[in-house]
Amino acid sequence: MKKTSRKHQAIMEAARELFWKHGFRRVSVEEICHKALVSKMTFYRYFKNKTELAKRVYDQVANEGIQRFREIMADETTSPVVKMQQMLQMKLEGTNDISQEFLKDFYSNPELGLSAYVEEKTRQVWNDIIQDYRKAQEKGWLRKDFKPELFLIVTSKISEMITNETLLKMYDSPQELVMELSSLFTFGIMPVS
Repeated sequence: MKKTSRKHQAIMEAARELFWKHGFRRVSVEEICHKALVSKMTFYRYFKNKTELAKRVYDQVANEGIQRFREIMADETTSPVVKMQQMLQMKLEGTNDISQEFLKDFYSNPELGLSAYVEEKTRQVWNDIIQDYRKAQEKGWLRKDFKPELFLIVTSKISEMITNETLLKMYDSPQELVMELSSLFTFGIMPVS
């Protein structure tokens, strides 16, 4: 079976919506199948288990984000400030409807096996992005003295921060906290005018 089939995509979309809203643990395969309008047999034709599905959903979201990031960076007609605004808008859209349960399950619950996967995927993505940031530095879009490798360390700390109960209580939603941190780090690397 082709992984790009309508049923496969329906499962992916249903899982993303349910995982973002309720986290990983609270969502069952049955609920995903019900929302996707497929049978459990169909589910298991495409995915070994719910964890495998969660990883594929995360991969898809990460890959779409990287593609959009590269499109923004490649646009020679857009100013650095507008590029950063576009990246923040992309982050806002990507974090829409995330719940505290999602953050805990995907970023800080080692028993589920997802936090290690997310950490490794994040490291891989940032290794690629570092090259794009270096190109942006050469063009003067980012501070020349900024070390892009710092983001590898910062992103691991952000994962801890977005699941911190004290920080979460300071904001109306997890998305608001994610956006605050993203804005802080994004505009902190802009050239000083």
